[in-house]
Amino acid sequence: MISILSRYIIQILPSFSIIVVLFLMEGWIGMTIPMGFAMADEDWIAEIEKVFIPSEQCKQCHDRHYEEWKGMREQTMDLKTFGRVDGALLHGTAFSSPVFKTVLGLWLQTEPTQEERTRCLSCHAPSVTAFPQHTDRMINQIMQGGKQVKVEGIGCAACHLITGTQENPNGHPTFKLEPGPTMYGSYSEPDENLVHPSGQADIYRGAHFCASCHFAKVKDVFQAKIPGEILKGTICQDCHMEQSTGSSTSQRGALTRPIGRHWFQGIVIPGIMLSNRNLQAEWFSRVDLEVKKTDATVKGEVLVRNGALPHTFPGGDPVLKQFFVTVTLKDQKGNILDQKQERFGKTFEELLRGPIPRPFVNGGTTRHIPFSLEAKPGTVPHLLEASVSYALIPEPQKVLQEKYLATLANDKEREAAENIIKDYSAPRLLTFRTMTF
Repeated sequence: MISILSRYIIQILPSFSIIVVLFLMEGWIGMTIPMGFAMADEDWIAEIEKVFIPSEQCKQCHDRHYEEWKGMREQTMDLKTFGRVDGALLHGTAFSSPVFKTVLGLWLQTEPTQEERTRCLSCHAPSVTAFPQHTDRMINQIMQGGKQVKVEGIGCAACHLITGTQENPNGHPTFKLEPGPTMYGSYSEPDENLVHPSGQADIYRGAHFCASCHFAKVKDVFQAKIPGEILKGTICQDCHMEQSTGSSTSQRGALTRPIGRHWFQGIVIPGIMLSNRNLQAEWFSRVDLEVKKTDATVKGEVLVRNGALPHTFPGGDPVLKQFFVTVTLKDQKGNILDQKQERFGKTFEELLRGPIPRPFVNGGTTRHIPFSLEAKPGTVPHLLEASVSYALIPEPQKVLQEKYLATLANDKEREAAENIIKDYSAPRLLTFRTMTF
């Protein structure tokens, strides 16, 4: 921008004025660029929005769904804090979330390739699959954060231009987009309107719609139904889009149609878990122990089981999650005699490099983790504890964290990033089992 303006000034000003003008221009750097020039810089956003209509426009008719997607209808503290595991990371915050900015910033320090950067954004901004040339522009806005994020991530159009699934040789996601004016949904006979054509796609009533990005949740990302014992035939939307009847628009429509809420509730609503014993039995991982003990040695396996529901825990992210299995041997007074911990999950340096990681424990499966512990001489083993903990993101290496923090503008931003890293990488107890000898 400065070089273009300089050439223009050179053509219209006498040569003795050039030095003065260029000196004054140095003070413009960092200031707001005049509107005429800013528009040229944002032409790429307009190019995307011609296909992926901004959700703000959808609000005119679909105000209820817009407010749910935006988090405006559930102003609880969990939502305001942008989501601990007991909160919710709304789809509407796919780009603006400070958590995503921090995780992306750390990962960028590992120098991912162009293809890897585009693949990373493909779930947070499905539009990047149609406009891969704008990947780095999107990333730049995310890293600036706040009001600088003008392009949309997971908006209405990003989901409602999906028409099916497709094989992906590079791994997930597997959604198939059909960029154009038609918005797709689950209704077989969508109402006609003057705003956009509407179409019906079967994928909106299938688990494989959500599994295109949340692929760690199911065994087969192309399967429309969840193969469960108790919850057989269930799909993701049954639990995560609270069902009711009414109209999907504020202007018109059949008031008896089934509609689903669009804030995709998760564990932020603990009542869902507490009121449904079947869901409790199916969802939460369980720990069992198979042990052989000699005088000073305790060997065996920790068995981590999940129910028939193909659901890993916690969080919707299929790549970042970390799990920790800790086995502790204690004497009768509670003193630790020996301990072993094993981590399951990818580091920041490994993310999106190589095969998609296997879920720690998927539905209907059992994970076997062998262990061997030795009691200290002169002590008697009395208690064996086995626990499963989780963290939502990997703990970055010190060098990696320092590199990222050095890119931030001020100490306030660095402090906020450090708090996010500490909070989200800290292990939290999921479940445990004990055994006495």
